[in-house]
Amino acid sequence: MTDKELIALAGQARANAYAPYSNYRVGAALLTASGQVYTGVNVENASYGLAICAERTAAVKAVSAGEREFVAIAVVTDNGGSPCGACRQVLAEFGPQMRVVLADASGKSRTYLLSDLLPDYFGPANLPKR
Repeated sequence: MTDKELIALAGQARANAYAPYSNYRVGAALLTASGQVYTGVNVENASYGLAICAERTAAVKAVSAGEREFVAIAVVTDNGGSPCGACRQVLAEFGPQMRVVLADASGKSRTYLLSDLLPDYFGPANLPKR
């Protein structure tokens, strides 16, 4: 799966975003090591703290399907915005070296490694041995 294909899937998913409060619609397409792609959208709530980002929606769908290794994610917004800190941390749990492709609504994109966006992430190695 190419980054361009991931961007297209994220853009298609973005149409289903539920963002009546911010009007900031986000779509994500997450590629796993098995080759499966899981999409997600942001879902806002009148109780603002209960909103969930597109990236975490896609991650939760993937994990719910048994996936444990993430390879890449494409995120599409109007302006090519980057994942929030919470999303970066959740993604790092399953793919600290994954590609993060950020695209705006016109398709212009840039690519990072998640480890560059979240250096020294908190992971299993930081927990005490059991």
